[in-house]
Amino acid sequence: MGRFIGRRNELEKLTKLFRRVAAGGRTDRPGRAVLMRGRRRVGKSRLAEEFVSRMRVPSFFFTAAREPLEEQLRVFVADAALSGLPGSQLFADVRATSWDSALSLLVRALPQDSPSIVVIDELPYMIESDPHLEGRLQRWLDRELSRLPVLLILIGSDLSVMEAINQYDRPFHMRATEMVVSPLTPHDIKHMLGLDAATAIDAHLVTGGLPLTCEEWPSGASLWDYLEEAVTDSSSALVISGERTLAAEFPADAHARVLLKALGAGERSYSSLERASGGMPGTTLQRALQILIEKRVVVPELPLSTRPSRERRYHLADPHLRFWLAFIGPHMAEIERGRGDLVMRRLRQSWTAWRGMAVEPLVRESLRRMDGMPEETGAIGSYWTRSNNPQIDLVGADREPVAKRITMAGSIKWLEDRPFDDHDLAELIVHRSKLPGADTATPMIAVSRGGCTAQGIRHISPDELVDAWA
Repeated sequence: MGRFIGRRNELEKLTKLFRRVAAGGRTDRPGRAVLMRGRRRVGKSRLAEEFVSRMRVPSFFFTAAREPLEEQLRVFVADAALSGLPGSQLFADVRATSWDSALSLLVRALPQDSPSIVVIDELPYMIESDPHLEGRLQRWLDRELSRLPVLLILIGSDLSVMEAINQYDRPFHMRATEMVVSPLTPHDIKHMLGLDAATAIDAHLVTGGLPLTCEEWPSGASLWDYLEEAVTDSSSALVISGERTLAAEFPADAHARVLLKALGAGERSYSSLERASGGMPGTTLQRALQILIEKRVVVPELPLSTRPSRERRYHLADPHLRFWLAFIGPHMAEIERGRGDLVMRRLRQSWTAWRGMAVEPLVRESLRRMDGMPEETGAIGSYWTRSNNPQIDLVGADREPVAKRITMAGSIKWLEDRPFDDHDLAELIVHRSKLPGADTATPMIAVSRGGCTAQGIRHISPDELVDAWA
């Protein structure tokens, strides 16, 4: 394995839970469960592997695949037979016919009076092949596993499925601790890779904070040094991660892929997605878009102001997927035949314009985390009209989607060699005058990579954005 970076907080949380299991306490049910969710390739499985390795106790790690129930059971039994569990021999020459029998056998194979760990990865695939699995897991945990000193870690990448499991009307409700594994933040990346704040933000836009891609970034390397190596290597994590994500999330959904390709190319409105879909029927397009939203792959947005609007727009939630769909995916054939230099040429030509758009969601999320925003700011978004006149990068308000009060208006200028100047300020003042709910007293902010020379406006630097994630 490569170097394991970050995840200190997650490891500490898992360790605390495990210590409670190992201690047993005064209860006759020391067993505990964790529902771990996060975007695909964000490092959940690697985190679990690292945790198991550090605890040095008997363990069993099963990773499900999108296969029929019979094949999942066969692999489960085979993996258990090869595990280091005290009773692994119980699985020799066994053919499980249901999850009830397989899980009950696993309980017998676990140590009965010393702590152990069980990890079941890609739980949504198992639920997909057996819709009654949640009830089976609930009974298994309540009747058998909870009586043993074992920590059960259930992992899933389908966020909507994993979030639903612990809801009040589901069998597993209140039976597990929820744990969200997020991508590495710009603050994490800055300190782990020894980068300045602006480069750390660039790195986040490219890697999405995915640990495997970050591991390939040499400490202290510039953006272009990293890209020259990663883009020209057909086996790099940067190149292969996007395709693997799409293959896992949408193995046979061509409609969703068409929309993702359009979003990666910069389309954001429903009408532009409709044009880019090549004549996809309206109901099909709506359904495909809804699937992407439910899977938390696409984020829908409305203009933020005191006036209701139906001008919905969309953006990709995963920065790395946004980068991959824009620069890597459409040109995989060139990379595979050794012409990554052509991809780099296009990337250099389009980078500044692409980054200017791609950084906006990250800036808004950073501001939501930042102290010192204008009083009563409870939501941060942007504002636009159908004609994009005006189009305001940053809008603060007391609530969303329809505000009672606008608390600030702002602009994002993300060029290395150009500060936010008086011309930019004059333009922002004009746009602010067209923002429903704003007036001449509404505070203004400038988020600029290249500094700020204008007077009478608050400037927020890359360092402040990154520090907001500390």
